[in-house]
Amino acid sequence: MKKSLLLASLIVVTLAACGKKEEAPAPAPAPATTAPAPAPAEAAKEAAGAAVDAAKESAAKAGEAVKEGATAAADATKEMAKDAVEATKDAAGATVDAAKEAADKAAAAAKEAADKAAEAAKK
Repeated sequence: MKKSLLLASLIVVTLAACGKKEEAPAPAPAPATTAPAPAPAEAAKEAAGAAVDAAKESAAKAGEAVKEGATAAADATKEMAKDAVEATKDAAGATVDAAKEAADKAAAAAKEAADKAAEAAKK
């Protein structure tokens, strides 16, 4: 019985010793630096901020490119509209000239027919 009691107390002491945590010796102080290194969270915040700034800048550039493209398209449309107006004016002028010419020919043909009718009536 003494042996079992001794063995049991040895096991209890062993288990109790396993549960204790020994404190690690304090690490040697780091040499002084001019600026402390940012914490990982700070570094992540800074990287995220930089990414946001880059995205904003990229979006601004894209917006400017869209504005420039829209301006160029508007200018091209104005030019094409101006050309279309000119072409319409030219076509209208040509139509008027053709109508005048046709009217002149019709008048000449009518006069000729009237002259022939007058001569036929004299006979």
